[in-house]
Amino acid sequence: MAAEQRKLLEQLMGGGISSRSTQLSLTDPKVCRSYLAGTCPHDLFTNTKQDLGPCPRVHSEGLKAEYEALPDAERKAKYGFEHDYMRDLQKYIDECNRRIEAAQRRLEKTPDEIRQTNVLLKAISDLGTSIATGLLEVEILGEMGEVGKAYDELFRVRQAQSSKAERERELKALSDTSGPSGHQKLQVCDVCGAYLSRLDNDRRLADHFFGKMHLGYAQMRKTYEQFPKEMRGRRGPPMGGGGGGDDDMGGVSTGPGGYGDGHWRGGRGPRGGGGFRGGRGPRRGGW
Repeated sequence: MAAEQRKLLEQLMGGGISSRSTQLSLTDPKVCRSYLAGTCPHDLFTNTKQDLGPCPRVHSEGLKAEYEALPDAERKAKYGFEHDYMRDLQKYIDECNRRIEAAQRRLEKTPDEIRQTNVLLKAISDLGTSIATGLLEVEILGEMGEVGKAYDELFRVRQAQSSKAERERELKALSDTSGPSGHQKLQVCDVCGAYLSRLDNDRRLADHFFGKMHLGYAQMRKTYEQFPKEMRGRRGPPMGGGGGGDDDMGGVSTGPGGYGDGHWRGGRGPRGGGGFRGGRGPRRGGW
């Protein structure tokens, strides 16, 4: 799609882009190194909420073919565009991870909800202790033949049990409705940072997981993970000029994310695929 758009733009401009591309070399700073070495992030999210707009550097199919025709050893030793590509991917993955963390914080409980939860938990604990003590007292009074006192104590135990059950219902209701997500049960996709509802049907979830934005970030994360570990955090061969990446990002921590077989994670565990924090993806049978 991006290639077709570029060709159409070239036609509208009378071949201006094409003629400019033919005058450039592989090492020209105007050339997008991410495009030469793989897929430019600007081409992944066109017409989505994360549309990055047109790439400020030149995407030349001729130069890409020239680069791909070079021996693998020469590409790595002489040009090292993979390092620029890796740093470019890191930049957008890190930005996505920051959005994921911010979205997750927005779903957390407010201070008042945390206070209410703690009050209910303490009440439930105290009532549980009172019930246990009361039942022991009933047993002792019964052995002593104090039937009337034992009956009175048993009545108090039953009242405590009823109060405890009521506090537990309140705690469950608070847990179900706390946070800005409320009854919608919102979750954050670990791959692209989108909000999804646990009440969505399989069709809507599939639309998300196979949507352009989700697949774009999944591709970026997968491509990054395929780079050898020894490349991460290390500069490539000194080549003057700008490349696919906008700056030297150094080491990388891709943070939350994943791709593959449809896991939704609860926390920061091993990388799975698919995207929700805390649940199971539709590819394993829905919620």
